[in-house]
Amino acid sequence: MRAYLKKLLPGREAVRNNRWLRPFVSALLHPRLWHLNRHSAASAVAVGLFCGLIPGPFQMIGAALGVLACRANLPLALLVTLYTNPLTIVPLYLLAYQIGRLLIGDGAAFIAPPEFSLTAFGAWSAAFQAWMAQAVKPLAAGLLALASSLALFGYLTTKAAWRIYLISAWRKRRRARA
Repeated sequence: MRAYLKKLLPGREAVRNNRWLRPFVSALLHPRLWHLNRHSAASAVAVGLFCGLIPGPFQMIGAALGVLACRANLPLALLVTLYTNPLTIVPLYLLAYQIGRLLIGDGAAFIAPPEFSLTAFGAWSAAFQAWMAQAVKPLAAGLLALASSLALFGYLTTKAAWRIYLISAWRKRRRARA
């Protein structure tokens, strides 16, 4: 499992040779960020799942900062953030919005955003801002709850899967010796 993950993930040299990352090379090349064991993998999965719900390109930055804080595996955390993509982000955000509505006790039904109008752009812009102000509180609460839940689930699942893999490898070696 470790060999497969190491083959799949980028290496330290890819970071060292990236001109955009040069100012951060000393922090990003810390050995614990590249070591892969069940603790660093589980933490990396948790950080990646949590930061995957951050909008746009900031999820990779958030994951990098998260692994720096907890010394998890950097490439794995960056890879895990990719579970959000153009196909999955809308359903995840709608789920987060519904979770947020449940958490803050907002019983109102979802209101669709106003229809775009180029001829009445000023009125549309004001209506869109009002719609966003109404939606931001449940969305923020739901995103935090969903990201935390996914991170906890990913951490526990990774720990359990690694443990199951180790137990099966031990049993296989024991049978081979007998």
